[in-house]
Amino acid sequence: MQVDAVVLDIDGVLVDVADSYRRAIVESIERVYDETLPAGAIQAFKNAGGFNNDWELTYAAALFVLAGREGYDADVERFTAEIADGDGGLAAAEAVVAAALSEEEHDRVRAAWDPPRLRRVFQALYLGSDRYRELEGGEPPFESVGYIHDEPVLVTEGALARLQGEYDLGVLTGRPASEADIALDRVGLAVPDEHRFTMDDWEEGKPHPHALVTLAERFDADRIAFVGDTLDDVRTAVNAREVDTGREYYGIGVLTGGLRGSEGREKFVAAGADAVVETVNDLSALFGDL
Repeated sequence: MQVDAVVLDIDGVLVDVADSYRRAIVESIERVYDETLPAGAIQAFKNAGGFNNDWELTYAAALFVLAGREGYDADVERFTAEIADGDGGLAAAEAVVAAALSEEEHDRVRAAWDPPRLRRVFQALYLGSDRYRELEGGEPPFESVGYIHDEPVLVTEGALARLQGEYDLGVLTGRPASEADIALDRVGLAVPDEHRFTMDDWEEGKPHPHALVTLAERFDADRIAFVGDTLDDVRTAVNAREVDTGREYYGIGVLTGGLRGSEGREKFVAAGADAVVETVNDLSALFGDL
């Protein structure tokens, strides 16, 4: 057996979030700014890196929309390419907008930009009214059923049982802990707190290697595979390999998130993936070949 421990992302790996988190991003922008994001925008932000947190991706997308109102004429591909050149994430998006606009234009963008409101709208759309009251501790800005119910499970019971039987199993996700609990319950995967990292457990976020290296240490594993649906997931494994040279880290891409088909496979490989699989259900067969 070539892998001692397997660490799984949740979104796009264990559950499909196309009609939940990703839908909430698009509709948050529509509700707050009455504009629709271009097709492929969310994946372009994800590919730029640094957007493990979907709230921050929403804030960055709002900056793109607001900058466009002030005359910024680049398309989302160029905007996100410039974000990538700035090492990714929300701070890079803010820097791109600041550099592209005049001082007066930038001031108007900052005045209209409202991350707290975007977050409230996002959470109301995603969680629904009842869970919003439970988890956010207040009244939602509007009544909603919640897209959290629209997350089909991607892993089969048999595949999950094989992984649990053959390897130490951990979870590394950008979800808040409460939302990770909901997804893991739906999947039927119980993971001890010490074998998982959520948004609440660390500040840096992927692709910083801290969480993955810490899980490897807790498992006392020599060979660790991290399985995710974004380029930052693969980059996390690459970065872990660089800082923890005494262990082998494998970055495994799955094609059930925003990256699909041959183009998605090529992007994963370019980011340093050791392997790319169609779904999480193919892992047991893969690991014998690593």
